[in-house]
Amino acid sequence: MASDRWDASTFKARVDEVLWRFVGAEADRLAAIDAALDPVADQLRAAVVAGKRLRAAFCYWGWRAAGQPDSDAMVRAAASMELVHAAAVVHDDLIDDSPLRRGRPTVHMALRSAVAGRPRAAHTGQALAMLVGDLLMSLAGQLFATSGLPAAYLGRARPLWGTLARELIAGECLEILHTAGTPDVAASLKVVRYKTAKYTVEQPLLIGGALAGAGDRLCAGYSGYGVPLGEAFQLRDDLLGLFGDERLTGKSAADDLRGHRPTALLAETWCLADDTERERLRALLGRPDPDGECLDTVRELMRRLKAPDRVETMIGERVDAALAALDTLHLPAPSAEALHALAHSATVRQY
Repeated sequence: MASDRWDASTFKARVDEVLWRFVGAEADRLAAIDAALDPVADQLRAAVVAGKRLRAAFCYWGWRAAGQPDSDAMVRAAASMELVHAAAVVHDDLIDDSPLRRGRPTVHMALRSAVAGRPRAAHTGQALAMLVGDLLMSLAGQLFATSGLPAAYLGRARPLWGTLARELIAGECLEILHTAGTPDVAASLKVVRYKTAKYTVEQPLLIGGALAGAGDRLCAGYSGYGVPLGEAFQLRDDLLGLFGDERLTGKSAADDLRGHRPTALLAETWCLADDTERERLRALLGRPDPDGECLDTVRELMRRLKAPDRVETMIGERVDAALAALDTLHLPAPSAEALHALAHSATVRQY
């Protein structure tokens, strides 16, 4: 990648190469312990096969916008953000018992199939998946620490990892605690902020900035850009989860309904609905296997109440706020252009 301009596809290829080599080597070491671990090692590799690499990109541009040059060591450090995401995905799918991710069986479902001949295969698959997620989070720290950046740089950023983990786990816990409860917009938006927004945009930017020695003003600007943009990213994900093309999203459109998850889309629908419509929603949410008719009924109700439009407005407001915060920083043109482009990539998408 040229050091003075943003090329998303080339950057993604660089991050992919780092992840595939690093995780592949770790998976080989795991499998070498015992042949019985082969399915676990396979799922470790599968966890990093694909991805948009947005979190790595935000970390990289947190570094570049602070005045630092392109660096292979920085790309390795940024790639560690993708291992945090991979760990979160494995755990999230396990908690939600989601069957598909990116059109493939989720890790716990794949491992359930791998041990199908054993007693309690479902429990065994879940337990193994939990450990895969734990290992991925550990590997994130290992890749960061061995990225090749100077120890003094790493020391500046290392404390932020505690914040990232605490906020991510807080968001996941809040989602669990609010699942199947009475939908509430404020509670849903807090889940959005802590479960996804901060670790997707804000914390990667701040970590990249800390590595680069960014000052307080720049870091405050990163937060002003990162939090609303991360929220817009997850709000888009909620819309795509129910209204997107499953062939593109790679996930079941029934997941949020089956899990009765506290999404902002559901909360907005509940807020707009009358008593009769709420009773109908109660009857449809949380079904073990929502059928096509159930999905169509919920979608039709949401459209009639204009709940998706309300969420689209929320997305637009947050993107505007993020870009306004970015523009106040008066960054060098390459950094400003890259962060504008990433805002578009994160929120104007079909999967």
